[in-house]
Amino acid sequence: MTWLPADFVHPLHVPLPGGAHHLRPIREADAPLDYPAVTGSREHLWSIFGPAWGWPAETLTYESNRIDLLRHEKEIAAHQSFNYALFDTAETAVHGCVYIDPPERTGADAEVSWWVVADLVGSEVERALDALVPQWIAADWPFRSPRHLGRDIAWEDWKALPAV
Repeated sequence: MTWLPADFVHPLHVPLPGGAHHLRPIREADAPLDYPAVTGSREHLWSIFGPAWGWPAETLTYESNRIDLLRHEKEIAAHQSFNYALFDTAETAVHGCVYIDPPERTGADAEVSWWVVADLVGSEVERALDALVPQWIAADWPFRSPRHLGRDIAWEDWKALPAV
């Protein structure tokens, strides 16, 4: 079985409740907005993803971030994995991201994780994203057993699972 059905069409715009934010697939052209979001929240992001992914590195440059976004854009187009950026309505800032990936560890058919910028931790936007993501994955994606990393399984427990 492949990661996604051949006829699956990924969502292009996902509104958050309240109407002031939405998710859409990230693109290389978003680097001017993504880079300050990531670097401005580096300590917060490292506390979530650092031990498992080594991201974001202290040495992250604009150019390496741009190249990473280009890789994400190509993976989205090929349906290999998905990175959705959380934007304000006018898309003047990236406020977080949602990652939807094929499983690296046994026991799930997708691995999903997400974050908001440090300034939004504990905010209504974070609560809306936290509520939306599991519902959205269940409703709009063809997975039977998605795993929400750092949510329904601790990163340390995930790392201890056998690789796929």
